[in-house]
Amino acid sequence: MLSWPPTVKIFLGAEPTDMRKGFDSLAQLVESSMALDPLSGHLFVFRSRRGDRIKVLYWDKDGYALWYKRLEKGSFRFPTTVSASEPQTVEVKAADMMMILDGVDLGSVRRQRRYSREAAKNPR
Repeated sequence: MLSWPPTVKIFLGAEPTDMRKGFDSLAQLVESSMALDPLSGHLFVFRSRRGDRIKVLYWDKDGYALWYKRLEKGSFRFPTTVSASEPQTVEVKAADMMMILDGVDLGSVRRQRRYSREAAKNPR
């Protein structure tokens, strides 16, 4: 089972990625298409064109680490980005990432309303 500290953010690449890419190519992709720092310690998740493979890149104190998974059947479903003008990335919670890995389509998930300090400061 995978677990991450609560401070770790998880970013999904919105566009399909060539799964032949390695550490340095994926880190460059994080900088160029996601406009983020690959050395931040956050998780950067990339999906293959068919959606049956994912790679997770992260900086682990003294070097890059890469986690790779290939499905024998089915595909991973990533949420879509809001607009084309934003960087091609979607931030998800650790629970959402676990659902993606378990085969849940986040588009079909219905969440109950919860208190959020940020929402309380900026009421709409």
